Amino acid sequence: MRVALYVRVSTAAQVQAQTIEQQLDRLRQHVAAEGWSVADAHVFRDDGYSGATLTRPGLDRLRDAARERVIDAVLVTTPDRLARKYVHQALLVEEFEQVGCPMTFLDRPMSQDPHDQLLLQIRGAVAEYERYADFGIALIMPSARLCRAERETWRRMGLSNRHNRSPLDRHRPSRKASRLSEGL
Repeated sequence: MRVALYVRVSTAAQVQAQTIEQQLDRLRQHVAAEGWSVADAHVFRDDGYSGATLTRPGLDRLRDAARERVIDAVLVTTPDRLARKYVHQALLVEEFEQVGCPMTFLDRPMSQDPHDQLLLQIRGAVAEYERYADFGIALIMPSARLCRAERETWRRMGLSNRHNRSPLDRHRPSRKASRLSEGL
């Protein structure tokens, strides 16, 4: 069986931390345990490319290899290494299956069982949420810090923030965002 490996990291910090090498080590151990072999040309990697886009050189070469029937199967550690959006994960898995090249996720091999398909959808949604949650919290934090500083100013002046509203009140973040910022 001609197996291909796909690995990806998106940030320079992950590249320097060698997490891509850790992914490759895990995949190679699995390949050895199964008695398969992997040609160096069948190791596809994307160092420093976001999983939010489908335009990645390693992924493009992998898709070409599958279409040309150069490989028989693809092994990836987790679905979020393949793509950070569930829609992209589903599209890629289906694309590889249509050309007779099944994709296997090392952490949780999938089947056509409805439970496995549901789990893949949930994992894809969580991966997408994680990406946007990190981004969303970064946007909320400056405004939450400003709001907290404003409250402190009113308190030091001996005035209650409830009775003396500031013009900044209209930009007040939600209670949840305020609780998040107070922990920083």
